[in-house]
Amino acid sequence: MTKRTLKACVALAAFALPGMAAANDSAELEKIRAEIQQMKESYEGRIQNLENKLQEAQTSAGKAQESAAKAETAAIEASSHIPASANAFNPGISLILSGIYANRSQDSDFHISGFQAGGEVGPGLRGLSLAESELGIYSNIDHYFYGGINFSMHADDTVSVEEAFVQTSALPYGLTVKGGRFFSGVGYLNEQHAHAWDFVDSPLAYQAFLGGQYGDDGVQVRWIAPTDTFVELGAEAGRGRIAGTEGKDKNGAGMGSVFAHVGGDIGISSSWRAGLSYLRASTDKRESPDLDAAGNFVTNSFNGTSRLWIADFVWKWAPNGNFNYTNFKLQGEYLNRRENGNLTYDIHAANNTAGYSADQSGWYVQGVYQFMPYWRAGLRYDRLDGGSVDYASNSANLLATGYNPQRVSLMLDYSPSEFSRIRLQLAQDRSRDNATDNQIFVQYIMSLGTHGAHKF
Repeated sequence: MTKRTLKACVALAAFALPGMAAANDSAELEKIRAEIQQMKESYEGRIQNLENKLQEAQTSAGKAQESAAKAETAAIEASSHIPASANAFNPGISLILSGIYANRSQDSDFHISGFQAGGEVGPGLRGLSLAESELGIYSNIDHYFYGGINFSMHADDTVSVEEAFVQTSALPYGLTVKGGRFFSGVGYLNEQHAHAWDFVDSPLAYQAFLGGQYGDDGVQVRWIAPTDTFVELGAEAGRGRIAGTEGKDKNGAGMGSVFAHVGGDIGISSSWRAGLSYLRASTDKRESPDLDAAGNFVTNSFNGTSRLWIADFVWKWAPNGNFNYTNFKLQGEYLNRRENGNLTYDIHAANNTAGYSADQSGWYVQGVYQFMPYWRAGLRYDRLDGGSVDYASNSANLLATGYNPQRVSLMLDYSPSEFSRIRLQLAQDRSRDNATDNQIFVQYIMSLGTHGAHKF
């Protein structure tokens, strides 16, 4: 190769190499652009797919919300045709088992000197026996009514219906109407079942004037005011089944009562309630155990009108409103009864009927202190005022001595749970003139099944 030829080759190479490099760069760029375009198209497809799925999900959610709204509307409409509670067709059933041991220094021919007291009076039989056991069945009937029945089983193997009533549950303006057989709303203790009492027996004033506890066949209307302070007004009309009687066999009512209660809180640790009640009953054949002027145990019978006033008060205290560890309850009631009518002396023998009028009163006060979990102690004092009594022509047989019966009771109970209680009660009872009855009671109360909360 000549020198000229070599120079020509070098010049040609210098000219061709940049062009070849440019051609290679252009191909590489095109390849990159193609890959980018491919990736862009792939991601756009994925994004579109996700957007489609999102749209489908939103559509499904809208349909689900619409279905839920329809279901809720249907449920609301259906609720007007079904009972208000899930167990309305499976009523709550409760059984209260109670037994007692009584040791007394006096016999069982109990009476309250100077008082014509019918119904269940006295401390009951000596020795071991069943106390009052109860079987209750309660339930909502529908969204308008609530009902229940309570059977009382006594130590003498008899069974009685304490309560059997229907009560409204949906009336406006704080109104409630109850009809059937029920414990009257007069006073404080009267409406409570025996197993909820703080002592083995009812106060002497309840025994002397209400036959232990007053329940009747009738109708009751209550109204609770829409105020921060508790205000309750009530009225009742009934047959007049007071103190062991069957009530008047007549059209209309043999009993009428009115009552008012107010209450509220004092700070966060205390609450209170006070009330005033009036009861008027046309009493028919109320039989009363008594001791006559000759010292004979007789049974008298009263027919006439009985008017009773009751004032009641209760105060409860618990630190910061917590009743689980320690608490205290103070309660008391004053009762005054005026009667006019006829009294038949010794219905099983002499059977002598004469006019009768009496103005008598009685009261009790009690305090119960829970000093530690499960343990409570209580003290109660009862007293009756013989007042003024006129036996008319029966004055030779029944003496109006003006004796004032009284009693002191001390109790201690242990409740390992809300379903069981064991109680010891000591009492000195002077219900009978010139006879002091020293009493020792041991009682158990056991609750089985569903049981509603007790009243305040």
